[in-house]
Amino acid sequence: MKVNKIVVLQLMMSMVLMLGTASCSKKSSSSHASRATGWDVDSQNGTAARNAGKKQQAGPGLVFVEGGTFTMGKVQDDVMHDWNNTATQQHVQSFYMDETEVTNGMYLEYLEWLKKVFPPTEENYKNIYEGASPDTLVWRNRLGYNETMTNNYLRHPSYANYPVVGVNWIQAVEFSKWRTDRVNEAVLEKSGYLKKGAKTNDVSAESLFNTEAYLASPSTTYGGSEELVLKKNPSGRRLKAGKDGTTPEAKNVYAQRSSGVILPEYRLPTEAEWEYAAAADVGQREYNIYKGQKKYPWSGDYTRSSKRKNKGDQLANFKQGNGDYGGIAGWSDDGADITNAVKSYAANDFGLYDMAGNVAEWVADVYRPIIDNEANDFNYFRGNQYAKNKIGKDGKLEIVTPANIKYDTLSNGKVVARNLPGEIAQVPVDEQETYLRQNFSQSDNINYRDGDKQSSRYFDFGDSESGPKADQAMYNSPKHNVTTDSLGKMIRKYDNSSKRTTLIDDKVRVYKGGSWRDRAYWLDPAQRRYFPQDMATDYIGFRCAMSRVGAKTERRKSPRN
Repeated sequence: MKVNKIVVLQLMMSMVLMLGTASCSKKSSSSHASRATGWDVDSQNGTAARNAGKKQQAGPGLVFVEGGTFTMGKVQDDVMHDWNNTATQQHVQSFYMDETEVTNGMYLEYLEWLKKVFPPTEENYKNIYEGASPDTLVWRNRLGYNETMTNNYLRHPSYANYPVVGVNWIQAVEFSKWRTDRVNEAVLEKSGYLKKGAKTNDVSAESLFNTEAYLASPSTTYGGSEELVLKKNPSGRRLKAGKDGTTPEAKNVYAQRSSGVILPEYRLPTEAEWEYAAAADVGQREYNIYKGQKKYPWSGDYTRSSKRKNKGDQLANFKQGNGDYGGIAGWSDDGADITNAVKSYAANDFGLYDMAGNVAEWVADVYRPIIDNEANDFNYFRGNQYAKNKIGKDGKLEIVTPANIKYDTLSNGKVVARNLPGEIAQVPVDEQETYLRQNFSQSDNINYRDGDKQSSRYFDFGDSESGPKADQAMYNSPKHNVTTDSLGKMIRKYDNSSKRTTLIDDKVRVYKGGSWRDRAYWLDPAQRRYFPQDMATDYIGFRCAMSRVGAKTERRKSPRN
């Protein structure tokens, strides 16, 4: 009998322990408990833990491009014998890309904002609006009548949905920065971190929103107005009263990167990203596609559709022959003679329009004849210039004000703003960031392994006095110089040296894709050409991209055992 009582007591104690363990387990698995400490993250400073798993939202105008491997470069016949697109295997991370090229309507929105905030009539701002304006004279031709496009293409509503042209690479980069700030401004307002209407009411050069400045010092946004820059309790939960009957005060904070609401920056796509997105191998299931045999953004080796519904229709806007920019009117044309409205042709398998034809597009890379996959085959990009925030003498971040805007005079004489009020002043990284690092050793990496002294045939390791002379450098290009004197008069000095051997330098950028002026040969996504970054044409436009943070794919996958 005694033995039975002992057994019963042991069983009862075991059941109590099991229930207690289950209770603790249930409590620790709460959605608001930290997996690291078990603490309730809503009562602690646990923003990152609380937002764990929060997915990035696509910015306005963007579509998702799932990353992967692809053959970058041309493996078909190279009739031009450029030898600048040798096939290499590359991997691109997932990213987002504009569904279409940036249109005249989108760019005019940018110009109108600049005119409102920085009136061109004010002396200090007179070059901002003009420096951002497209060059409409690109349409002129010595032996052609194109004044209609010169006067109307940018601003007439009939062309609002046509891709913007006459924009140089520098202007495209500045548009992308502006777009980043306006999108994040709207996101923060919608999320309750900025007062409703803050982005449109009483906006001036003295009180602007900048994403990086907000993240670094939120209290300085909009000129330090506490009425416009708000704090909130990011958990959104009502806090329960404790045993003493008092309710803890909610912890209100500014938005941070850990809040998960601020989007990464809009930017130009890298060459590898653009080519990967244009080829759109995702829609193919053939082995030869993996090896880079695809010729166009669509399937097949022809520029006309083979589908019964629209058989014979051109799949892109391009020059079909000498004096033939659109085909025969009425039955065998591509619907355009110059550019065409975006979405006039079918999208590729990523849902991207006009990745061949219409306008060629700027990408972020500095041009070099080779893609150095021996140095890197992951997210390849040439053009890194690392910078950091500038700290003033008072130990605080130096924010650009209307009084210290910096301007640059381009080689063609155009004056553009280097930075705008509200932005954080930038300086190159120095030894503090580069000391004993293995992955980078200096701020400017444009010439790494192709253009620096070590990559020149004239460089002699061990002899400090030898090396490339001025006219013997690897990229011995003309060096034009444009400056202004004390009276503001422009002084142009052209390089007329007969010893220059190339047009390639650190200020020429890659552009991709064929345009309305190009033959079908240039529609191949692998084709690459270059153009000075401070010059514009009537056939080069651009679209923006945004990096993807988090998971590579948006497809749901079951957990692996």
